[in-house]
Amino acid sequence: MPELADPYRAYNFKLDIAGVTEGHFTQCSGLGVKVEAIKYREAGNAQVVRHIPGPVDYAAVTLRYGLTNSQELWQWMLSAVQGRVERKNVSIIMLDSEGTNEVMRWNLNDAWPSEWNGAPLDALSREIAIESLTLVYDTLERA
Repeated sequence: MPELADPYRAYNFKLDIAGVTEGHFTQCSGLGVKVEAIKYREAGNAQVVRHIPGPVDYAAVTLRYGLTNSQELWQWMLSAVQGRVERKNVSIIMLDSEGTNEVMRWNLNDAWPSEWNGAPLDALSREIAIESLTLVYDTLERA
């Protein structure tokens, strides 16, 4: 009988962004892919609607991270704002239950930032200031 495998923990992950050395990431959301289904009817058989694959759409990924004095992610976003998109390969790496060994990764190829949101500021809060950066990318691989 095969041994049952425990699911991976959602909090055991890290990000590897080519050329970015700093970033304390707290959340990564939105990872997904969708193949649009194109409907058509065959000649002579108007009752049956068939589907063929259409364009592939990779969902934008939003990264949330603790605000520090590092300028790396802000400068990456600013380059896109100025029309000089810097494409980077980004890996979302899932770690084992101990948080030490890589068990899976998703590679976002030729990613670049399309949206930035600053941390909400509240003088009565005791929470960490969290910014977010949304990335778009050309292709997705799972390894």
